[in-house]
Amino acid sequence: MIIFIILLAIFGKNFYVFFRLWHILPAGRIFLSVVAILLMLCFFVGMLGGGFLPSGIVGFAYRIGTAWFFIALYLLLIFLFLDLLRLVLPMHKILYGNWLTIVILAFVLTIVFVYGYFNYRNKQRVELNLTINKPINPLKIVAISDLHLGYNIGTAELNEWIKFINLEKPDLVLIAGDIIDNHIEGVVKQNFSFEKVKSRYGVYACLGNHEYIGNSSKITQSLNFIQDAKITVLRDTALLINNEFYLIGRDDRTNTKRKSLPELLQTLDTTKPIILLDHQPFNLEETAKNGIDLQFSGHTHSGQLLPVSWITKLMYEISHGYIRKNDSHVYVSSGIGIWGGKFRIGTRSEYTIINLK
Repeated sequence: MIIFIILLAIFGKNFYVFFRLWHILPAGRIFLSVVAILLMLCFFVGMLGGGFLPSGIVGFAYRIGTAWFFIALYLLLIFLFLDLLRLVLPMHKILYGNWLTIVILAFVLTIVFVYGYFNYRNKQRVELNLTINKPINPLKIVAISDLHLGYNIGTAELNEWIKFINLEKPDLVLIAGDIIDNHIEGVVKQNFSFEKVKSRYGVYACLGNHEYIGNSSKITQSLNFIQDAKITVLRDTALLINNEFYLIGRDDRTNTKRKSLPELLQTLDTTKPIILLDHQPFNLEETAKNGIDLQFSGHTHSGQLLPVSWITKLMYEISHGYIRKNDSHVYVSSGIGIWGGKFRIGTRSEYTIINLK
């Protein structure tokens, strides 16, 4: 039922956008129809073609189809606004057979999405200085989330991120899930590796929902890829590091049988600092109740684009940024990577430096 609603929304959005463009165009409507079919085809090939079609074709379709997904969203909002406006103002000359309207739309969208691309490429460094109520030697953590490696984000971009990490000379590197994008096929043929990361205690990650997307064997393939990339995966696991602090990685809540926080904590010495990786920032009261000192999460992308970010703010207690609950520090990252088209509008791509003392 949910899949049917999603498909209906996608087709409905595209039909409405192309219906409006059809009427605005004075000529070239057959060409528009062909473009409409190709763009829809690209989206579904990019989403569903992994494992069935050559990876080059799927990667190209993914990049085109997901970029169009966001462009169509903005066209939808523009046309809805104009249709509401014509209830009170004469809009016939603007919405029917007008090349000037097409030129203005193309100009505005080009400006917006060129800005969105460069805003995505400009990674923001976020630094937090946090004090906990337990003894710990000063600890410098570089924390990232939502890498979405695959068809759209390749090894060159990952190597740029690794340079950012190494410049910080961290004690610990944490990844809060969604290392892989939609298809495992998008990563297996690329030389992704965190072997060049220089960190005193290593690189650790929890799983995200995208590690689960796909067929029933996807999670096994995801785990194999992540481990081969020189990342230690903590899947409902607590690890004592340097006999000084615990690092817990929760399985993603996609796994309905994942352990509860009390289960993960029951054998730990809770007088030691406890750091938690949990991809989706739900139930933060549970974090505070169980005495977690620091939680790092991702998943939300901070909505990625306005006005979607307004929706994520309604969905989560905090969809991006820092919050303190009792003695627990929580940071929700907007992600260093991105899903789909490489656009950030009203949000940012970031990596987080946490100085814990």
